[in-house]
Amino acid sequence: MVTASYKSDYIRLTHLRRLYSGVLALVLILLFFGGFYTADSRNAGGFFDGLDRLFDFPAEVLGEAWSEIDGLPALLWHYMPSLIETVNIAAVATLIGAIIGLLLSLFSTRGLAFWPAGIPLFRRSMDIMRAIPEIVIALVLIFIMGAGPIPAMIAIAIHTSGALGKLFSEVNENCDMKPVDGLASVGASWGQRMWFGVFPQVIQNYFSYALLRFEINIRASAILGFVGAGGIGYDLRNTISWGKGRYDDATAIFMLLFLTIVLVDQLSSVVRNRVLGDQK
Repeated sequence: MVTASYKSDYIRLTHLRRLYSGVLALVLILLFFGGFYTADSRNAGGFFDGLDRLFDFPAEVLGEAWSEIDGLPALLWHYMPSLIETVNIAAVATLIGAIIGLLLSLFSTRGLAFWPAGIPLFRRSMDIMRAIPEIVIALVLIFIMGAGPIPAMIAIAIHTSGALGKLFSEVNENCDMKPVDGLASVGASWGQRMWFGVFPQVIQNYFSYALLRFEINIRASAILGFVGAGGIGYDLRNTISWGKGRYDDATAIFMLLFLTIVLVDQLSSVVRNRVLGDQK
C-alpha cells in the first residue's frame, strides 16, 4: 500500500511538472510572437515586406569593394592606426578593469575579505558596474569629457571591473583555505595571506578570464567608436554614413576587425591552454 501511494504521488507530481512546463513554454511562445508583432507593427517598414531586400545592402557594399579591389591593400594600411588605437583601448581597459576587479573580488569573498561587513557593499558595486552597458557610460563621459578614446577606455574598464570581479570572486570561493589559515596562525598580514596563500591557487584562472575579457573588449571598443569614442569604430561609422563611394573603405575596416578578432582569439586560446597546462 505504501509503495502504491508513493507511485501515485510520483505520477501526480510528474504530470503537474509537465503541465507547468507546458504552460510556461506556451507563455514564452506567446510573448515571443507578441513582441515580434508589436515591434514589426511599429517599424517604419515591416520585416516581411523588406525580407526580399535583405541582401541588397551587403551585395552593394561587396560589389563596390570588388570593383575597387586594387586599392584594398592601401586602405588596410590606411586604417591600421585606428585599429591599433582600438586594440590599445581594449588592452588598457582590460588591465585597469582586471586590477580593480581583483581587489573587489577579494573584498567580496567570504573568508578572504579584509572588511567582512563590507562584503554586500562591494558585491552590489560589482552588480552596478555590470548592469550599466558600456555605451551608456561612454555617452555620459563623452558629454562630460568630449569625444575621444579616453571615455571609451573608462567605460570599458568600469564594465570589465564588475564582470571580472564577479568571475574572480567565484574562483576565490573555490580555493583551499588551509594555506590562508596557516599564514594567519603565524601572524601574516592580510596582504601576505592573499599573496602567498590565495594567488598561487587562482592566478591561472585570473589570467584566463582576463584574456577572455580582452577579446570581448576589442569588440566593445569598436562598437563604442560609433558614438564618437575613437578607434576604428569611428571610421566605420563615417564610411557607412557616407554611403556609396566609401563602401570599399567599410569593407577594409570590416576585414581588419574580423582578422584582428580571429587572431586575438587564437593567440589567447593558445596562451590560456599553456597557462592552464592543457597543452602537452
